[in-house]
Amino acid sequence: MTVVNLQYYAQLREQAGTSSEQVTTTAASLQELYEELRVRRGFSLTAEALKVAVNAQFSAWDRPLRDGDTIVFIPPVAGG
Repeated sequence: MTVVNLQYYAQLREQAGTSSEQVTTTAASLQELYEELRVRRGFSLTAEALKVAVNAQFSAWDRPLRDGDTIVFIPPVAGG
């Protein structure tokens, strides 16, 4: 089990009903974590539509999770 801190923005914040939360997960990677959250939170966006940052640095989706990571899922920017 890994404990991570999540931050949500824009559409994901609206769908999650919160801007941040701490979760305990059995997911091994960022990809697995997002898929777990999609099921739990009903997110409509796929991982391919997002960028992800861990501890303030953009990251690859296959990065392993570590206790205490702060993860930000970044949806596409709308508007112009």
